Amino acid sequence: MKFKHLKVYLIGTVIVLLFAGFTDIYFEINKNLELFGKVYKEISFNYVDEVDPEQFMRAGIQGMLSSLDPYTIFIDEKKKEDIDLITNGKYGGIGISIGVRDDKVTIVEVMEGYSAQRQGLEVGDIIIEAAGVKIGTDNLDEISSLVKGDPGTTVSLKIVRDELKDTIDFDVVREEVIIKNLTYAGFYPEGSNNLYLKLSNFSRSASEEIRDAIKDAKAQKEIKSVVLDLRGNPGGLLDIAVDICDKFLPKDYLIVSTKGRSPSSIKEFYSTQEPLLKDAKLIVLIDGGSASASEIVAGAIQDHDRGIILGTKSFGKGLVQTITPLSYNTSLKITTAKYYTPSGRCIQKIDYSDNNDVIAEEDSIVSGKFLTDHKRVVYSKGGISPDTTIAFNIEGKLTQELLAHGLFFKFANHYYYQHTDENYNSIKDEDLLTQFKDFINNENFVYKSDAEDHVDELISDLSGNYPNLTNEVGRLKAEITNLKKNDFNLYKDEILRELRTEIAYRYLGSDARIKEQLNCDMQFQSALNIFNNPIVYNKLLHLN
Repeated sequence: MKFKHLKVYLIGTVIVLLFAGFTDIYFEINKNLELFGKVYKEISFNYVDEVDPEQFMRAGIQGMLSSLDPYTIFIDEKKKEDIDLITNGKYGGIGISIGVRDDKVTIVEVMEGYSAQRQGLEVGDIIIEAAGVKIGTDNLDEISSLVKGDPGTTVSLKIVRDELKDTIDFDVVREEVIIKNLTYAGFYPEGSNNLYLKLSNFSRSASEEIRDAIKDAKAQKEIKSVVLDLRGNPGGLLDIAVDICDKFLPKDYLIVSTKGRSPSSIKEFYSTQEPLLKDAKLIVLIDGGSASASEIVAGAIQDHDRGIILGTKSFGKGLVQTITPLSYNTSLKITTAKYYTPSGRCIQKIDYSDNNDVIAEEDSIVSGKFLTDHKRVVYSKGGISPDTTIAFNIEGKLTQELLAHGLFFKFANHYYYQHTDENYNSIKDEDLLTQFKDFINNENFVYKSDAEDHVDELISDLSGNYPNLTNEVGRLKAEITNLKKNDFNLYKDEILRELRTEIAYRYLGSDARIKEQLNCDMQFQSALNIFNNPIVYNKLLHLN
């Protein structure tokens, strides 16, 4: 009897404590809401200068959210279309991407099959006016809202083309533009049984695009190997990442789990279908731009030893966001959970709870070693580490500077308009390099090598104190500057790669650009070499 009374007493105590905890939370929320409202009103009515009430409140919201993580954001009515684009992968527009080249607002991509291409807009066209509004770098953000609109309506564009020689007026019809997640799908190298899939986003149609591409390829011939390229893919929808893993992993395999604020919030996501590609060898390419959903896919493939992860370490975003609609056509994107790969690791790199008084509890991410199905060691925190690390960098500072100044892009336009009737496959490498060298000289392009930068620092340190040494170093600088003339020949292979990539796009479209890139892509070529060496492939995955 005493035991029964004790049990009732303990249960009652727990209930009281829990209720007290909730009471404290609601009291703090209500107290601080009241305080916030009073501060807002006092400043809005009594500040020495008139305050815009809406902008002042938005600033307060942004200030609150900035104390959390960068993925928890307030989405106002102006940015709602951007969220729709991320989630649904479509918008009303004309099918172009723009960027700044040589301080001019320039079309950098024309999507195939949409009105911009059909009506004659071209890569390299400079936009000087949209919907009657003058366009420049100072109002670059405005052009998106000017060009986008309801399908069936038109937008007027004024374009400068062919190195500022021609001005052309366009009335381009807007239509529903669907963003392709799968930017390339096909057997490559040509004639091989290797399927190359370049996935750039994880919006709503990504899984369907992957499925259709695999079915189309299987209808042509047997798929013996797959390179799934997730490099530079910033992620997207979690459920789409799960669906894509379904195409490669056996049925009923854990793909990812998420855990929110309470233990009861744990959700587990499993493969639900038999895979389309059960036996094909698989290599997933990742780099520092592979994040979120990309890391979910790479983590599941790695933890189940289904394929090899190749490249460089991924970004390290192990946080899950949920979009909550608010009033007045606004939304809140809030981090609601962390995700964990099948082995149990969270790959989130940055701990936003460190030295943060706003976040009351310590971070729940466990740092340490975890095991794949085949007992390979993998690690949490800091992204997905590849099974074989191969970097793909631009080595020459000359090449980097040419890219930074947009000269490959600019030359491709120049060359194309000078040779519009030329067959791309007849263009000789040496002729291309010679013409490009003349072009950058005419552009008065100059750059400083790393060696020159180091010598200038040394001269600055010695100046005034060691005049004799300063003179010697000055003569050394002159020799280095003279040797710099050889840089073009030294780095001509990677210069030619960039030239071929840009010019192939002008003549043959986006698929040709990707093929040119793959020809000189060390990571892709390494993947092919591993496929061709079963001993290495099996060893990396601890098979047999």
